[in-house]
Amino acid sequence: MEMEATDMDVEEQPRSSLNPNSCKRFGLKNSIQTNFGDDYVFQIVPKEDWTAMAVSLSTNAVKLYSPVTGQYYGECRGHSATINHISCSGASAPHVLHSCSSDGTIRAWDTRSFQQVSCISAGDSQEVFSFSFGGSTDNLLAAGCKSQIIFWDWRNKKQVACLEDSHVDDVTQVHFVPDHRNKLVSASVDGLICIFDTDGEINDDDHLESVINVGTSIGKVGFLGESYQKLWCLTHVETLSVWDLEGAKNEASFQDARSLASNSWTLDQIDYFVDCHYSEEAKRLWVIGGTNAGTIGYFPVNYNGVAAIGSPEAVLEGGHAGVVRSVLPMSSMQRSGIFGWTGGEDGRLCCWLSDDSQINRSWISSEFIIKSPTTRKKSRHHPY
Repeated sequence: MEMEATDMDVEEQPRSSLNPNSCKRFGLKNSIQTNFGDDYVFQIVPKEDWTAMAVSLSTNAVKLYSPVTGQYYGECRGHSATINHISCSGASAPHVLHSCSSDGTIRAWDTRSFQQVSCISAGDSQEVFSFSFGGSTDNLLAAGCKSQIIFWDWRNKKQVACLEDSHVDDVTQVHFVPDHRNKLVSASVDGLICIFDTDGEINDDDHLESVINVGTSIGKVGFLGESYQKLWCLTHVETLSVWDLEGAKNEASFQDARSLASNSWTLDQIDYFVDCHYSEEAKRLWVIGGTNAGTIGYFPVNYNGVAAIGSPEAVLEGGHAGVVRSVLPMSSMQRSGIFGWTGGEDGRLCCWLSDDSQINRSWISSEFIIKSPTTRKKSRHHPY
């Protein structure tokens, strides 16, 4: 039997050493236990209209919840191995959720019925680690399948290309560049980031534009800057770097990122990085670091001039009892005072509320107040 929604009493946490003049209080609204047992929360992504959020779990299922109330809607179940990446479609298909798995498939689900509506197989011996939709009509599907990048036409589900020579190890990330929908970025355990032009017939020889050598296994990449011409990169050994895509130039490198973040606060040392968050409005980048006990902080990253990681401008403390795997910042369109949601290896989904009436205290900087999506470009895609 599953427990899908419950408020948890959390002991009051000591305030962190942040400047109260530049921050405002917020606290833990509630915590949802996604399942009994030792199940992990892998990833949390929102539907474009924020009417639901999808949560991938180590049970090989995706569950949907209300991002405002935490109400459980239902689950999509069909994968037979670990779900590595989930993404909700845009306005053209608002009720479609996509997922890929180590079972070698990429599946589409109807979030109203929770039923599978489409499936592409990369082969029984393949594992699919990441996928992205792009091309001139957004119907070109790229996926990282072991050391290959495979492309399909989503309309007829036919494979149109396979890049085999660019990487020699698992391709952990593929992302079409926002506003440059024919350009694809891939990243791999081999330490390389490759940039491809996918216009025309795709092949390794003619379509590889440039290669960035990060030097160690890459976990996550994402875009930042005007026209998304820059890239942030987190590695599996917890280093952080920022690159210019046009010239494949390194703009900042933090080989000791954990130490820099740990030294900028008085709480436990940073053990890992969850993700990065870039604000278009503030034109600022934060790296999200966590402790094994479940506390996470948003650390500002200066990648222009003297590279530095500053004191955290938000600390989420008292919700998790283990490693945090995913962070979903909320939009102010909800007008609910919710800062966001986090999920972790303790199986919990935690909702963080910007509300002075809460007993449990953490801190949030006013920099994290997000403008209404009506002021954003409608074509904006959100890399993770």
